[in-house]
Amino acid sequence: MHHLIRSDPKVKRAMVERLGEEILGPDGEIDRSRVADRVFGDRKALAWLEGLLHPKVSAEYLRWREQRGRLESSPEVSVTEVPLLYEVKGEKRFDKVVVITAPEKLREARSRVPLAGRSDRLLPDREKVNRADFSYVNTGTLEDLDAWVGSVMEELRASRAPARQ
Repeated sequence: MHHLIRSDPKVKRAMVERLGEEILGPDGEIDRSRVADRVFGDRKALAWLEGLLHPKVSAEYLRWREQRGRLESSPEVSVTEVPLLYEVKGEKRFDKVVVITAPEKLREARSRVPLAGRSDRLLPDREKVNRADFSYVNTGTLEDLDAWVGSVMEELRASRAPARQ
């Protein structure tokens, strides 16, 4: 989504027209933190922005997935990060869903942008975990996370492998 904001002049123009020139940084590009300040306190502005971006992101993802599937040696497993997967009812597009959560205070400490005003519009983590095929609470080290991701990837590859006869 972030590259669409930077690379699509129609998206940039629409955002500036709707949200104002104050969303631009000193370099003339859209400053995501300024956009966040503007939309997370205004549900109508947020809904408008999501309505602008989500269809473009979905179309781009579907093109990417189709291209991957046509490769001579297509990947066994493709992974896509979709922050609002359940909120936009996008889970139907995927064979499996992996949810990685962390306690809110830890997310705040790890985040580069303020999280205030964002979580009230999201499904609770518990609901996401209940709906996911795999879930992990990320309170440990990067090595712990890498090991868990590796085990999920092994399981996904194994489930895609043809049965031995």
